[in-house]
Amino acid sequence: MTREDMLARLIAQASTEGGELVTLRAIVEESSELGAKRVLDRLGLGDPGAQDDLDELRELLSAWRDAKASAWKAAVEWLVRGILALLLVGIAVRLGAGEMLS
Repeated sequence: MTREDMLARLIAQASTEGGELVTLRAIVEESSELGAKRVLDRLGLGDPGAQDDLDELRELLSAWRDAKASAWKAAVEWLVRGILALLLVGIAVRLGAGEMLS
């Protein structure tokens, strides 16, 4: 029995017997599971290999975030080194180290 059939039977039961709480809860549960399955199918995630695909995408996203963080860290380190080198050159010029080399 498919979920659609189960939902149709529950709705028929609710209409004949009245809306008992158990029947209404079963209708809500079946309809929400059916809706979730439809959404997953529309997104292309309804097949058995979808979990593996999602795991792989999470790994790729994690690697991308790590690479991006490393790139920013390296860029900041090089910027700080450049500023410190310029500062040292400025101090050397100020102290007259250029004349001592000539």
